Amino acid sequence: MPIEFEAKILDIDPVKTAETIVARGGRQQAETVLLRRYVYDITPGDESKWIRLRDTGTGSTLTVKEIRHDGIDGTDEIEVGVDQFEATNELLGKLGFAPRGYQENRRTSFVLGGARLEIDEWPLIPPYLEIEADSRDEVLRVAALLGYDETDLTGENTVNVYARHGIDLKALDRVSFDDR
Repeated sequence: MPIEFEAKILDIDPVKTAETIVARGGRQQAETVLLRRYVYDITPGDESKWIRLRDTGTGSTLTVKEIRHDGIDGTDEIEVGVDQFEATNELLGKLGFAPRGYQENRRTSFVLGGARLEIDEWPLIPPYLEIEADSRDEVLRVAALLGYDETDLTGENTVNVYARHGIDLKALDRVSFDDR
C-alpha cells in the first residue's frame, strides 16, 4: 500500500490560515465543501486498519487506511474512485461490512508548492490544517513556509484528534453539523 505523507496542525483559525496560505503563494482550489463518510471496521477490534467511503461533493472514494505510527509517514492508504456513494455503502453491506459510523466535515482545499492543503472543520473540535505532499521533506518544507516547524505537526488521525478533546469518535454513530 502506498505511504500517505501527511501532517496536521491543530487548533487553527481557518480565516487566518487561508490568508497565510494565499500570502505564501498558495491558491484555493474550490469553495468549501461538505464531506460525508461512512467508516467500516475491517477486523472488529483492530483499530489500525479500516475502510472509508467518502462523498467529496464532486465524487466519491473508497479507501483502505492502515496506521503504522503517528508520524508524517505513518499511514498507508489505497484509494479508488467510486461512482455512487449510497450504492457503494449498500454493496459493502452485502459483503458483510456494516458502517460503524457516519461522519461529516467541511473542507477548504488549497495547493501550495506542489502540496495539497486542507482546512478541515469537524463538529465538536477546533479546526485543523492538513498538509499532504509527495514526501516527508515536502510536508516539512511547506509547513515551514507557513511558519510552522516539525514540533507543531502531528501525524495523528482524526480519531486521536477527537481523543485530545475527550471525545471517543469511534463510540459516536453519527458526527454531523446538524446534531450540534
